[in-house]
Amino acid sequence: MRVLLTNDDGINSPGLHALWERVREVADVVVVAPATEQSAVGHAITLSSPLRIEEVRRDGSVYGYAVNGTPADCVKIAISTFLKETPDIVVSGINLGPNTGTNVIYSGTVSAATEGTILGIPSMAVSLTTFTDPHYDYAAKLAGRLVTAIHEHGLPDSTLLNVNVPNVTEDKIAGIRITRQGKSKFKEFFDKRIDPKGGTYYWLAGDMVDADKSDDCDHAAIRSNFVSITPLHYDMTNAGAIEEIQSWNL
Repeated sequence: MRVLLTNDDGINSPGLHALWERVREVADVVVVAPATEQSAVGHAITLSSPLRIEEVRRDGSVYGYAVNGTPADCVKIAISTFLKETPDIVVSGINLGPNTGTNVIYSGTVSAATEGTILGIPSMAVSLTTFTDPHYDYAAKLAGRLVTAIHEHGLPDSTLLNVNVPNVTEDKIAGIRITRQGKSKFKEFFDKRIDPKGGTYYWLAGDMVDADKSDDCDHAAIRSNFVSITPLHYDMTNAGAIEEIQSWNL
């Protein structure tokens, strides 16, 4: 089993290293990840400048390859050009911070897994739902289990798994729920500041708002210390609205 690992936090992120440590116990792994952090770039790809790949070493041996591009770039160039053999699975993560609700639209982590799915490879994104004091052990262990399960069972066409793991020790994990994407989102604001030369600039900030109170969504699972696994697909058509728009007689 061959697994491509990537992320949006950059090739030197602790989450990616934790993932690498666990997944290589069950598969042959190769790391192709952004050279620098690419959080919240969504599914952006690089068109107006060249991509470069550089070997990255840890403890005297090859750890992976850094790309001066986005997470989607990394998956594209790895599969279409760089790797000698097509991977069986793409895993993106372990992301620092949740990718639930509307976050999946902005997420580079989810977009890397989406790109793998577009290219016909079973893929998943793994996120740890915290920005501080992360505990990667259980999330990495679970990723290894899921890689084996995906290899055994496959995934439905055009579908990836979006996995969100509570930031608690394994003994405090309540279980695993297969969930739908919820409606949680950030309540955003721009912090207005003044630079040393007197110029005005703005810094985006915000807090997560749980706008979905139902029990079957991703954010609700995390709130109760359950792992959330959400099957996502990239066909965003609202099929139920087609007939309504047709009734407009445009």
